[in-house]
Amino acid sequence: VQLQASGGGSVQAGGSLRLSCTPSEPISGTVDMNWYRQAPGKLREMVAGITSGGSTNYLDSVKGRFTISRDNAKNTVYLQMNNLKPEDTAVYYCNAAVDYGLGTGLYDYWGQGTQVTVSS
Repeated sequence: VQLQASGGGSVQAGGSLRLSCTPSEPISGTVDMNWYRQAPGKLREMVAGITSGGSTNYLDSVKGRFTISRDNAKNTVYLQMNNLKPEDTAVYYCNAAVDYGLGTGLYDYWGQGTQVTVSS
């Protein structure tokens, strides 16, 4: 399974972008979807996550600005990013954490990353 992320780009501070992530094939099992980001010289951090049941969680610094959602019919997860700030500049990665119900824990799949650049 490969995750295909899109929607990155360059915007000015205060602007908006919408990221999308779609798996190359349907994923069976219980799938939690997450967005991570990594800025130059920094560790990768989780920005937002949504469980198979629709529960969401966010990094404190993006609360109120970013919204994660999923369309189960399309197997797609979105990250709507509003009021972007220069500190949001990073490569954004989508992640699928899959429980196949085999008692072997979670399997992680990653997208290729999409660059988001916010200028002041």
